[in-house]
Amino acid sequence: MTQKFLAVCLSFLMFWPSALAAEDLAGLYDRALRASQTGEFVQALPLWDQVLELAPNNAAALSNRGNVRLGLGDPKGAIADQTLSIELAPEEADPHLNRGTAEEALKDWEAASSDYLWILERNPNDASALYNLGNVRGSTGDWTEALRLYKCAGDAQPGFAMARSSAALAAWQEDDLSGAEVELRKLIRRYPLFADARAALSALLWQRGATGEAESHWAAASGLDPRYRQRDWLQEVRRWPPKPTRQLMAFLALEDE
Repeated sequence: MTQKFLAVCLSFLMFWPSALAAEDLAGLYDRALRASQTGEFVQALPLWDQVLELAPNNAAALSNRGNVRLGLGDPKGAIADQTLSIELAPEEADPHLNRGTAEEALKDWEAASSDYLWILERNPNDASALYNLGNVRGSTGDWTEALRLYKCAGDAQPGFAMARSSAALAAWQEDDLSGAEVELRKLIRRYPLFADARAALSALLWQRGATGEAESHWAAASGLDPRYRQRDWLQEVRRWPPKPTRQLMAFLALEDE
């Protein structure tokens, strides 16, 4: 969330009729935000409810509560909050980005695309919107466009490792194994604890027949993040393309024999 957006949404505190009430609201907001940022969504939700009881037109609080609702598995509630936030702060990008994420959870690809395109019409270099739109295009089977968007996201935000890893995976899906391998190795050299690139390289090397090196990278990847063993998580949450997913699952099936 941008500092400007937060500042605008909290500006009402200057006009609060009671200094004590304003102090209480600011403290409550801060506690809700900390709980959200640390992933304590069960604790965060009632705190945001209390903030919004005191300040029902706080667009930032609505957007934050929407994110918490999504984290708790309520994408429809999240969309409702983000939509209200957009109505209150129609020029802010964050609620559109957040609503798009919730729409993706419902596999409403058209609605999610509309939110991301709204952002990109105003800021073509918004890395998050580019990346998320790439995920949508991949989810609908357009890996050529997904690859372009992932590359744009990586160019727009140097150091966006997940965008670069997704670009490598999309290149693999498009049968550019050499390009994918080069990019994954670059990522691992720069970010040696980046599980996504190591898991992807494990599968790619196994496909190429380099079993020993594949096993070495997989040992690191699985220790860093065991979710890469889960096909459903790979495809539905991480959004790996079909070809890399199949190869990793085949590699793991052989390893488990």
